[in-house]
Amino acid sequence: MKTVIPSEITSVQLQTIIQTAVSPRPIALASTVDTEGNSNLSPFSFFNMFSTVPPVLIFSPSRRVRDNTTKHTLENVLEVPEVVIGTVNFPIVQQISLASTEYGDGVNEFIKSGLTMKDADLVKPKLIEECPVNFECKVLEIKSLGDQGGAGNLVICEIIKIHIREEYLNAEGNLDQAKLDMVARLGGNWYSRNNEHNLFEVPKPLVTKGIGFDLLPEKIKFSRIFTGNDLGMLANVETLPEGEYHSDEAVHKNAQQLLLESKIDEAWKVLIK
Repeated sequence: MKTVIPSEITSVQLQTIIQTAVSPRPIALASTVDTEGNSNLSPFSFFNMFSTVPPVLIFSPSRRVRDNTTKHTLENVLEVPEVVIGTVNFPIVQQISLASTEYGDGVNEFIKSGLTMKDADLVKPKLIEECPVNFECKVLEIKSLGDQGGAGNLVICEIIKIHIREEYLNAEGNLDQAKLDMVARLGGNWYSRNNEHNLFEVPKPLVTKGIGFDLLPEKIKFSRIFTGNDLGMLANVETLPEGEYHSDEAVHKNAQQLLLESKIDEAWKVLIK
């Protein structure tokens, strides 16, 4: 296994490793203003949700690795502690990339990217009309993580109002994961797309308790056919089915096909003689 000591490689090399390994990352499209009311728009993939009550998002406009300068977004939230965070999906990903261009002072990235400004209800920064969801936020705290190039600045935001485009709702009025067609950042220039063609569900063992790997029959656990994912699904049943288990690889392959369709009970029935 290759090992790396962060202090023994360059900042660029370190950033490449971490950004590629810690992925996919959701993208925050941050809309901010300075004290004169000038708008700024910039995407950040150092972003996620960290609390529901209170509803808290955190994103990090890091100091630039190459020259240790700071971004307009950071300067703006220090002046005006408010932000609108828009979510990013495939229909607008190229415009989001344009908004990441390092334009000079006074340049409005809304105009450069072709995205539409819309007045927010409770904060000064503008909503991004094309985003599936906009979060109006007040900035609770900005925590600096250092003064070197690449150091993050955690912008801790509390959501005070949410705007959702109705075309992304299902019949029950909830956000539809397939309709959203979200994108996420990977390493380098790579992104990933999450739509109906690559979404899949993994049942969470919150109410039920799976038997676990340790209680799987040896003929199943040490099969040359089953992957870790296959065994994880089989181990997520509450009770081990009774009977004698097949060791035949052809039978295991049949069960594996059922697992690919998330038919766990049917797979267990195939595995019992």
